[in-house]
Amino acid sequence: MPGFESLIPFFIATAIFAFVPGPAILYTAAQTVARGRRAGFMAALGIHIGCYAHVIGAALGLSAIFTHVPAAYMAVKLVGAAYLIWLGYKMIRQKLSADDFAHDTDTLMSGKSTRRAFIESMTVEILNPKVAIFFVAFLPQFVDAGAALPVWAQFMLLGAFVNVCFSSADVITILIADRVAKGAKNLGRTMDLPNKLAGLTLIGLGTRLAVADE
Repeated sequence: MPGFESLIPFFIATAIFAFVPGPAILYTAAQTVARGRRAGFMAALGIHIGCYAHVIGAALGLSAIFTHVPAAYMAVKLVGAAYLIWLGYKMIRQKLSADDFAHDTDTLMSGKSTRRAFIESMTVEILNPKVAIFFVAFLPQFVDAGAALPVWAQFMLLGAFVNVCFSSADVITILIADRVAKGAKNLGRTMDLPNKLAGLTLIGLGTRLAVADE
């Protein structure tokens, strides 16, 4: 791998990419507002695990398919966008009763619900080809083909570091979103509003993913 000094730009760029608000941050915030802090953490974990599929794909050269086969990129992008929109629609349709707010939101999350948040988020991440393109475009800039460590291993190490940084930003977002959501619920008893806002956020993310050119 390149020396530490050569990796300083990598660390700086990763921090910028991680903490500038993007789709993953908005997604985890939406899940937290709608379902509670535990669901937010499970969503972040799902995104984290799903991201490794793209890291492994980049290491094996599989993600390059998206840059050379536009039809494959478009197909995966549209499927992922449709899935996000569907999740947003379901969130808007969900009805909450007054009894739901007599308890802390996190106590309402059953094991089945937390697993659903995890699986949905992992699926959303895997079906986002832009993540694959990001790793294909970003990581090779910091890989040294002449180093003793194999290129694929360098991809895995650099990709894992990026993924951890992104997840740390998601965790901070979840904690902030949870405080905001609980404050809003204490100020007003508009029970379905957080779900509707979160659902609209997911629909907006799905729409943006579907219509974006790049």
